[in-house]
Amino acid sequence: MRRTRRKFGAEFKTKVVLEALKERSTLAEMAKKYELHPNQISLWKQEFIEKSSLVFATKRVEKNQYG
Repeated sequence: MRRTRRKFGAEFKTKVVLEALKERSTLAEMAKKYELHPNQISLWKQEFIEKSSLVFATKRVEKNQYG
């Protein structure tokens, strides 16, 4: 019998990655807690770090004081 592939949303991935970045628990502990493979957490963490500069790359449209 085949297992169906699980899909994880952005909020869940962010929660796991931010906890991993805090380094308060090991990858093995986190993997057990979230029922993930430690490699998956490492991949999400690496992707997060590589793409984090995009948060500041978007040009914001700011209103001036005259509206």
